[in-house]
Amino acid sequence: MLFLLMLLLAVVASVSYLGWRQTVPGVQSLSAPPRFLGQKTPFTVVLEARRGNVTRVEIRIAQSGKSTTVAKQEGSLGRRLEIPLVVESAALGLREGSATIEMWARDDFWRPLRRDDRAIADYTVTIDLTPPKIELLAATRYLSPGGSGLVAFRVTGAVRTDVSAGPLVFPSFAFGPEDRGARVALIALPWDFDPAVPLAVRAADEAGNAAARGIPAEIRPRKFPRDTIEIKDAFLQAKVPELLPQRSPTEPLAEGFLVINRDLRRQAEETKRRIGATTADKPLWQGPFVQPRNTKVFANFAELRTYVYGGREIDRQVHYGYDLASTRQSPVPAANKGVVVFAEPLTIYGNTVVVDHGLGLQTLYAHLSSTAVKAGDAVEKGQELARTGSTGLAIGDHLHYEVLVNGVSVTPLEWWDAKWIRDHIGKPLKEAGLPEISGAEARDEEPASRPAPRPARRRAR
Repeated sequence: MLFLLMLLLAVVASVSYLGWRQTVPGVQSLSAPPRFLGQKTPFTVVLEARRGNVTRVEIRIAQSGKSTTVAKQEGSLGRRLEIPLVVESAALGLREGSATIEMWARDDFWRPLRRDDRAIADYTVTIDLTPPKIELLAATRYLSPGGSGLVAFRVTGAVRTDVSAGPLVFPSFAFGPEDRGARVALIALPWDFDPAVPLAVRAADEAGNAAARGIPAEIRPRKFPRDTIEIKDAFLQAKVPELLPQRSPTEPLAEGFLVINRDLRRQAEETKRRIGATTADKPLWQGPFVQPRNTKVFANFAELRTYVYGGREIDRQVHYGYDLASTRQSPVPAANKGVVVFAEPLTIYGNTVVVDHGLGLQTLYAHLSSTAVKAGDAVEKGQELARTGSTGLAIGDHLHYEVLVNGVSVTPLEWWDAKWIRDHIGKPLKEAGLPEISGAEARDEEPASRPAPRPARRRAR
């Protein structure tokens, strides 16, 4: 009797064990493919065996009763498998419309009864082979290195649009009546822009289909000044401990200065780019930007500076913006209407305020002795933001002033000039049939533009 009971238990245990092995799930798909497949769509298939290892994988795309294999692997492939794919729909003979991605897979886990091969997962996708359509409406005709402009365009069938100037990318914004579908972007050319680099409007749809349209602008050359600045021990003794408090007392001051002039300067430029992404989707400014009253330009935009210490050259850097000097602790007015997006110390710039004027256009005010605003404050043109000072890498009370487009510094002179704004911003809007910005309306005839200010004397920074 005991023997029969033991035999029964053994049979039940064996059947249960075999039943468990038979019911163990097979390979599972851990990632869903994209909803759309375009001309050339990359995605990654991730598969995992619940038990054992994956031994066979086949990825197929089925459409109108026809199935095409796009990837196939066999062997001991491991428990988890990632397969990067690039589906070229047209080359596979796929047509626009619905299709199904099928994932077939098998593992090496033993089961009493062999399973028939079948798809472990299938996903419905839409084949879209039509790229977005870009229609260029108008653009600033003449650009210069260190300058800016505007492009207006219309895009259909896209989920992403931007404007590129080589590696630089500028966002675009919906502008004007919604039924027009128009977009605008402010663009900036860095001071060292190569005229051979193309300017283009770019668009991409959800399927990854991309389109680009060149911007027909004439790039006019522009020269920038050079200067030599002699670094004195008194300057180093005053500024290096302030800007580099972690420096070892045994480290030469000149080496500390190079860390400030190179590394901290680079950090400041990176921060300016990040701040540039915080912008209103509409223009907040009106008319030309204002230069603070009774100020003189002591250093120009994109001035290439050679730093000399102890009779030898130790560094070279480019000075962005204008240095403006007046009386000590002079009021610093907002150059135009906007919203404060930054108000705190910024490495070499010392106490700094950045005002956003919308569409990526911003102004920066640096070396301030005190500030009267905080991030989030709305300001009017001419409203006091701060007082001038000598914080940061500056000796001598003055204002460092910059105009930036999406974090790229451009010459302030253009934005001080009402005629330039009408010709380069208002005119493209008018040609595109879009609403013009208040105070920047294009005119048929204009008087001569104001001449560029000439630097009077040197202020250190």
